[in-house]
Amino acid sequence: MSVIEVKDVTYVYCPETPYEKKALDTISMDVESGEFLGLVGANGSGKSTLVQHFNGLLLPTTGSIRVCGKEVSDKHHKSELWKRVGLVMQYPEQQIFEATVFEDISFGPRNMGLTITEVRERTLEALIKVGLDEAIAYLPPLCLSGGMRRRVAIAGVLAMKPEILILDEPTAGLDPAGREMILRQLKQIQVEDNTTIIMISHNLKEVLLVADRLAVLEKGKLVAFGDIKEVLSHQYVRDMEYINFPDYLRVIYGLAQKGQNINTNIYSLADAEFEIDKFIKGKKHEPTQARAIHPR
Repeated sequence: MSVIEVKDVTYVYCPETPYEKKALDTISMDVESGEFLGLVGANGSGKSTLVQHFNGLLLPTTGSIRVCGKEVSDKHHKSELWKRVGLVMQYPEQQIFEATVFEDISFGPRNMGLTITEVRERTLEALIKVGLDEAIAYLPPLCLSGGMRRRVAIAGVLAMKPEILILDEPTAGLDPAGREMILRQLKQIQVEDNTTIIMISHNLKEVLLVADRLAVLEKGKLVAFGDIKEVLSHQYVRDMEYINFPDYLRVIYGLAQKGQNINTNIYSLADAEFEIDKFIKGKKHEPTQARAIHPR
């Protein structure tokens, strides 16, 4: 079942002015309920513009978008979308403004008209979902590390229990341990709560760890969309310099480009290890060309 349906959507910034710019160009796609969609592309490809349509921050210039069964252009539906579609922008920790962690995470639930008990339950539950201890709830956010503040910001969106969670480069600027923690928790939220998650990222290695499907944008156009293996099978996608392919895929693709017989229809590290090991063993068992022996 599709929770987001995008049909022939074009979006133009500053139309009919000298600053007119087409950011999205006749995009059609769907997002299934409960899936994890990875959205990749270069800076300026339209990724952030696209996802801002999903919670009604932007409306299509032409085309239509249905979210949770209704058109985002419907005024009443649009006014309620912030409760159903959580959007976490880049570096969300910079938007933390309350005096304590608890107050910041509970800001959304408080504005939803919930009871004090419900607000507290949602706030503490969201803290746990992002891997933080309840003990930090009444600390000032500035006491926390950058990675912990990032998780607090994400918890603030989760506390509203959105059906759809959208994150723009959620691991940007974090160390490897912090990135791994965020990705593991997002996948857990998807699986345990059946939350639909859309993640924008330049790092394909991270996307491959968590995503079910992949969408690739370039200059406002959707150039590839679907199952990960299907998307990565296109040479056009493999040649995109701005996508940060994991090293193991670069090795696989590099061998194939040199004419070596190796399976490129893979994307996981385990599959790559298997293929490279098989390739090396095959090379060891190749017959060597006999050398002629010349008498002295």
